[in-house]
Amino acid sequence: MGRKQKHLDYENCPIEAALDLIGGKWKGVILHRLLGQSVRFGELKRTIPRITQRMLTTQLRELEKDKLVHRRVYPQVPPKVEYSLTSRGESLKEVLHTLIHWGTDHAL
Repeated sequence: MGRKQKHLDYENCPIEAALDLIGGKWKGVILHRLLGQSVRFGELKRTIPRITQRMLTTQLRELEKDKLVHRRVYPQVPPKVEYSLTSRGESLKEVLHTLIHWGTDHAL
């Protein structure tokens, strides 16, 4: 079932729709690391040591496809690529901070 079809399935459940965009093990962590800054791929990988390079690439592509992350390629050699949050991604700031506080209080 594609993403468009899934969207129709949860019209009445905004939590499911939101979790489809930011859920999973890594997306929230990636979004948090990008809050308010542009970060190169290697830097991002270093700040999330348990994620594999392949998984980071996959998650960034999904976040970019969902218009939460912007990928900027600089025309230079060697290539330089930076990731940052779009305005849509930045709109998750309060949600991410709430999850951080909840995780600190209840999950750690």
